[in-house]
Amino acid sequence: METEMVVHEGGCHCKNIRWRVKAPSSVVAWSCNCSNCSMRGNTHFIVLAERFQLLSDFEQFLTTYSFGTHTAKHTFCKVCGITSFYRPRSNSDGVAITFRCVDPGTLAHVEIKYHDGQNWEALHSQSGIALQSKVQTLQNIG
Repeated sequence: METEMVVHEGGCHCKNIRWRVKAPSSVVAWSCNCSNCSMRGNTHFIVLAERFQLLSDFEQFLTTYSFGTHTAKHTFCKVCGITSFYRPRSNSDGVAITFRCVDPGTLAHVEIKYHDGQNWEALHSQSGIALQSKVQTLQNIG
């Protein structure tokens, strides 16, 4: 089964942050138990950074939080507090899209997998999450 690539749009709750991303209509979203993701309840799918585009005049509304290794850049809206996307530690070449922030109508299926972020160092390479921003993986999802 070949997965259709579509354009998804989405953003934060107050709509001050808006973006567009090209990704399959069926995605694998990751539910992580790291300290940040578990507190926010964030479940996200990952795309190549080049397939992500901010649409709005967002600078005045966007802020970033970083901790630990400071590799991940957790972006969120200063007005409503929603993290609709961020730069994940697991995929430095990608963008993590909060699947619940995608506008209705373009996601046909979301498969949720679990990533043990509490044991990131030991288990990261085994989870498969790092492969999600690789071109060959995106073309062969199905």
